[in-house]
Amino acid sequence: MKTLLYKYRHAWVLLYFPIYMMWFSYLERTVTQEYHAVHISLDDIIPFNEWFVIPYYIWFVYVVAVVAYFFLVDKKEYYRCTAFLFIGMTICLIIYTIWPNGQMLRPDLETLGRDNIAIRIIANLYRTDTNTNVCPSIHAFNSIACCIAIFHCSRLSKKTFLKAGSVLLSISICLSTMFLKQHSAFDVLCAFVLSIFMYIIVYVPDYSSLIARIKTRSMLPKTADRQ
Repeated sequence: MKTLLYKYRHAWVLLYFPIYMMWFSYLERTVTQEYHAVHISLDDIIPFNEWFVIPYYIWFVYVVAVVAYFFLVDKKEYYRCTAFLFIGMTICLIIYTIWPNGQMLRPDLETLGRDNIAIRIIANLYRTDTNTNVCPSIHAFNSIACCIAIFHCSRLSKKTFLKAGSVLLSISICLSTMFLKQHSAFDVLCAFVLSIFMYIIVYVPDYSSLIARIKTRSMLPKTADRQ
């Protein structure tokens, strides 16, 4: 048991998730009436399409699968992936807290003139998920983060079909948020901007070399003070 705990001690990072859920749940309960409605002209052009509910819900499996893979296989990429995800998600929560926002794009499902399993799933989604705390879109941001993590993993460098699939899935998830009227196109655009910022923070600097240099310097004998 001790060996197992030591091997997977990097699981401590996941302790962030309960904190995130409590913060997000608080915002969902309190931001209900007074908020800035996010809307751009592109939202009026994008039609509602219920079948995008499929990639929208695949998002949950996608994010968990990517984090779980790195957790089990590649600790370095696990730390980078979770740093990208969790810091970015925290920035989103800070934005929601400082600037309460939402959207008023959802159609009246009763007047669509059609009924199918996708419509019924979306009706339940609308009932359980509020139309607030949307900009930037965490759904879109996390999808982009997972795609970037897959491309940066050396173990997956030759998995061409996997990488192509991750790109297509991430794009379809981002599109799903707009076609289901869960998010404004502006929310997704902000998620892309946040992803660029997080990429610069997480993947551009060579932190491993920096840490190695710091450790090397700390091990050097201290020079005696000059008299």
